[in-house]
Amino acid sequence: MTTLYETSDDRSMELPDELLRGTSDVHVHSGPWLKSCPGRLDPFQIAEQAKAVGMKSLVYYDHTMGISNGTSMLVSRQVPGIQIFGGIIMTSVLGGLNPRAVKTALHYGAGAKFVHFGAHCTHFMASHEGSYVDGKPVPFKDQYPKFAEQELSRSIRIPLDGQVPDALAEILGLIAERPDVHLNTGHLSVEEAFRLVDLAIDAGIRKIVVAHPCRGRMTTQQQKQLAAKGVLLEGAVSDWMFHRGLPRTNYYVEREWADEIAGIANSPEFSGIMPWARQIREIGIEHFILGTDYGIRSGPTPVEGMRTLISSLLDLEFKPEEITTMIKGNPGRLLDLES
Repeated sequence: MTTLYETSDDRSMELPDELLRGTSDVHVHSGPWLKSCPGRLDPFQIAEQAKAVGMKSLVYYDHTMGISNGTSMLVSRQVPGIQIFGGIIMTSVLGGLNPRAVKTALHYGAGAKFVHFGAHCTHFMASHEGSYVDGKPVPFKDQYPKFAEQELSRSIRIPLDGQVPDALAEILGLIAERPDVHLNTGHLSVEEAFRLVDLAIDAGIRKIVVAHPCRGRMTTQQQKQLAAKGVLLEGAVSDWMFHRGLPRTNYYVEREWADEIAGIANSPEFSGIMPWARQIREIGIEHFILGTDYGIRSGPTPVEGMRTLISSLLDLEFKPEEITTMIKGNPGRLLDLES
């Protein structure tokens, strides 16, 4: 192994690959896929590629049907030598904030490693996704009465004040009973994420991740406030390297509901890799976990994404040990991986 150091004038071609070994990609879209949102690889191919380069673990997401730990169990049996985790993303397919779905997921397949509070069917996302009409962005809720009546109305919301709904309280209790399981805020609004974090801490949950689309809408100060509570902040390659605006339904089977306008509505402080990296520096690497958010057909493979992530951080003169903290150390503690 070559030395894990380089300078801006003496770059190593091998160093990114050395750092790739032993990493965990905490955000992989593994499929199966909707035909309107095709994937790059199947779940087995993703694991085989990651194993071949020496990665330690992958966390699979399924934001369409919601539960990925059945897939993770099957892949683990067929691709030994790499740890594969899955969990539950709450969706309207599963009834939204549904304690029975969470309880089942915790015991299904390999068991859910995370409970995620919704991706494209949160009220925030359902309110902001849309398409262009006569050259102007128009949310689906304003284009299609059916969308507003049937989708927006049953989207996932966290009350900002007042009584905590029984279903939400039960879900938080289920997570709190399992110290090996972490809570992920999902694609909630910033205000909802803050409320959920406080409720989760009050419920006794100690492993909490703020999802990168939600974090990307926060100011640096807001992120610091959450970090001070012991929350992990998720960063992803897709924050600054993604095919935004390419029509994909993401979640819905209706082809006309292919989103073109939402993407990640970033805060004024965050646009592109340089501000993204500066935020990590200012907030502190000890508070971040990094993944790719890759898996879709039009993007690089997750392995390619991880190497891009590592190489980019090296080019920005992050030290190897700093990168290791965010792609090995912090994910390892989150997932209870062997050192």
